[in-house]
Amino acid sequence: MKIGYIQNFPIFGEKGRNLNQVRKLVGYIKADLLVLPELFATGYTFTSREEVKNLSETVDGETATFLREISTKTDAVVVAGFIEKDRRKHYNSAMMVYKNDVIDTYRKIHLFNKEKLWFAPGNKPLSVHTIKTMRIGMMICFDWIFPEVSRTLALLGAQIIAHPTNLVLPYCQKAMITRCLENRVFAITANRIGKEKRGNDVFTFTGGSQITSFDGKILSSAPRDKICIDVVEIDIANADNKMINKYNDVLKDRREEFYK
Repeated sequence: MKIGYIQNFPIFGEKGRNLNQVRKLVGYIKADLLVLPELFATGYTFTSREEVKNLSETVDGETATFLREISTKTDAVVVAGFIEKDRRKHYNSAMMVYKNDVIDTYRKIHLFNKEKLWFAPGNKPLSVHTIKTMRIGMMICFDWIFPEVSRTLALLGAQIIAHPTNLVLPYCQKAMITRCLENRVFAITANRIGKEKRGNDVFTFTGGSQITSFDGKILSSAPRDKICIDVVEIDIANADNKMINKYNDVLKDRREEFYK
């Protein structure tokens, strides 16, 4: 399987320009799974709920159309962040697309910082989807700090965690080594770069998009300050082996009766 990330530099509110940046970056790449950052087409630093509303979309909007285009062009399952509009609520979501189909959306359940002012908390259960023989789960950015998310996806059978991010804290990339090792799954953390200064907020995004192996090895690490794309080849079957030695299975050895 060929899996990869796209690390971009969106300009706040300039959706068409941001989509075109990714379109040019993709070029003629072929892959089985590509992950783009959280809110990759809109930017992150909102100053009002009105801005969120104006940049939000349904699952048949402009961003979905673009992701279907990219999926068809690359032959990849594509996972990317967007603002999902559902009735009167707006969610920090990730969309999974394959060819002409929107497979599902995941709505971020652990909102970070002022996201609590702009977005409704996620209200859909964690889930895993099987596409092109891959079992893929989704989480978004700050979900990394809650080990329950990765563990739940592993228990649901995920072999790969698609992880769109807009990281500003410096801890996630190292933490993903542990998340992958303790669950024996692969993960693709797709981050953005650049600085956004809007209202009273200034965010500097840390880049460093990363593909982490089931055994904790870093298979790809992007620069902190450059737009880039990378694809690596993996043997996805390794994520089905939960043994870390002859006697220990990281899932079967759990002692749930003591975890209350």
